[in-house]
Amino acid sequence: MSARIASFAEFYPFYLTQHADRMCRRTHFIGSSLALACIAAAIGTGSAWWVLAALVAGYGGAWIGHFYYEKNRPASFAQPLYSFRADWVMYWQMLTGKLTW
Repeated sequence: MSARIASFAEFYPFYLTQHADRMCRRTHFIGSSLALACIAAAIGTGSAWWVLAALVAGYGGAWIGHFYYEKNRPASFAQPLYSFRADWVMYWQMLTGKLTW
């Protein structure tokens, strides 16, 4: 991605092209699910270590998907805020069956 994209509406279609490989989407989904579980554990236990675990799980799943399956550079390196938002939109679309995982 050479030029910065000005809106999320422009960014999300690009984001999906960076997640064309089904296994990449799956590792994202698994990592995001584990991150949510870690956040719940952080709230339940009051331990901040679970927040760190959430970051490792979420980004770990995404990076495994990109570097191992998709063989591309994560969009979060260039557009971190849009990428964070897009990851959760993609997660919701996979959860609700609008996007295959």
